[in-house]
Amino acid sequence: MDQAVPPPASPVPSVELRHRASYSTHSAQRLRTLGTPSKPDKSYFHGKNGSKNRTMGYGQILHRHGNEEDQVHLNVGGVRHEVAPDMLLRFPHTRLARLLRCQSEAAILELCDDYVPAEKEYYFDRNPRIFLCVLNFYHTGRIHMMEEFCVFSFSQEIEYWGIQELHLSSCCNNWYHERKEYIEDRDWDIRSDDQQPSLDSSFEELSALDKDLAKFKGAWCAEVRSYIWLRLEDPAHSTASKIIAVASLSVVLTSIVAMCVHSMPEFHHMEDEKSTEDPAFAILEEICIACFSAEFMIRLIVAPSRRKFLGNPLNLIDVASILPFYATLALETADEDAKEESEDLENVGRVVQVMRLMRVLRILKLARHSIGLRALGATVRHSYHEVGLIILFLSVGISIFSALIYFAEKEEKDTDLGTIPSGWWWAMITMTTVGYGDTCPVTLAGKIVATLCIICGLLVVALPITIIFNKFSKYYQRNKAMEGQGITKPERQDPELPHYNIRDLFTGSVYPFIGSIAFRNSVSSGGDVTDASSLQDIEVYDNDTCENGSAK
Repeated sequence: MDQAVPPPASPVPSVELRHRASYSTHSAQRLRTLGTPSKPDKSYFHGKNGSKNRTMGYGQILHRHGNEEDQVHLNVGGVRHEVAPDMLLRFPHTRLARLLRCQSEAAILELCDDYVPAEKEYYFDRNPRIFLCVLNFYHTGRIHMMEEFCVFSFSQEIEYWGIQELHLSSCCNNWYHERKEYIEDRDWDIRSDDQQPSLDSSFEELSALDKDLAKFKGAWCAEVRSYIWLRLEDPAHSTASKIIAVASLSVVLTSIVAMCVHSMPEFHHMEDEKSTEDPAFAILEEICIACFSAEFMIRLIVAPSRRKFLGNPLNLIDVASILPFYATLALETADEDAKEESEDLENVGRVVQVMRLMRVLRILKLARHSIGLRALGATVRHSYHEVGLIILFLSVGISIFSALIYFAEKEEKDTDLGTIPSGWWWAMITMTTVGYGDTCPVTLAGKIVATLCIICGLLVVALPITIIFNKFSKYYQRNKAMEGQGITKPERQDPELPHYNIRDLFTGSVYPFIGSIAFRNSVSSGGDVTDASSLQDIEVYDNDTCENGSAK
């Protein structure tokens, strides 16, 4: 009986691993696949109906076309590719096409990480998996994205290779943009307040306040400044921090109540036919301003970065609440000098009154102690698109309905809507559902226009408001969840507990073990015998590695 002879095995591709010291650790090993490619499957070229299907599969090996000398050698993340130059030049705006048109080695190194002229090989320290999608783009003219890729990482990669998002295939375009918008909408509140640590951040990522604490290292009076900074910035840090926060909030509330009560006529005195302030309220005002000024100056002195401190919106609010008092004091002094010397500054008194009204900005200092106010500010700051839509819709509606109510009411004598400007006010309070009742239509046509105006106002205001409310609710809940976390405390190592550095353990145990294995293999194989000097070199290398690991 004849025995079936098994077919000869296809040659196994050999893998050559070579190390280049000039290349980064991400692609220190170059992978080159050699050997005869196997015969392609017919199902790759023909579909179910027999029609040709040239769609490239993920990870498929690109077969050579033309001579090997004409191929472009690309080493991306340690994976070596050979590509025909004509295929790359089909898209002249991409990085690889511009790389082929470079005339000097300096121009080449501006577009790649490394270049070997002898082998005509270009090195890129980029993601090798995403580069397969880039190669597929050069074949098909459309780029496809896989679901396991991060959309932002994929976007940065294709931007690096000079491929625009408009080249995304229609099957991936909608999913790509929806996923990108979803992540941006999810993380908008994380980026809105740099002082709040992120719940979605990784363990390696430090919060903004932890980064501020790191800036104190090496600065003058670092321990004292960081001690004061933590207690002023984080009320949950300690009991002293809570006492400082309560005291600051009490001063703010006292100042606001005093400002409101002082506006009552019972607390004003008439001197020389002019109203003067009550001395008790004036002293209380000076005490509050002194507390605000002292707190601001202390926080400014101990701040790790004064530029960042002065750019913080909450600190700008503090300046705006203090500045009117000193401006009023300076203007009153100038007013008294003007009365004695000349009458050139007769309008200084009016400016003083305006500056006194600016003391109402002191209410905004409550934002430092209120999660709700911070959430409101962040919501308004990140909802300018929706706020702009509301203003636009209201402007269009006011213009239309003010004209309609004018034509409906102009023949009526006992109406307050006889002009279009008066119709603006009526349309505004009607569309915003305020309805003061000071002006209202009289005729039947005017009442029909008013009904349409009310319905349109409900739709125009209600639709964007839901989006703004969702953002406010999301930011408020996140801040409430982080309220009890506080700042990451500085690391305090307990002397009673042993402390290990994993790098020291690795370099002290694994490297000598590898060196001993290499020595035994060399002796058993009958090759070159390792002498004492080589073992000494290994020991020196291990010691250097241990020291570097401890330093890191």
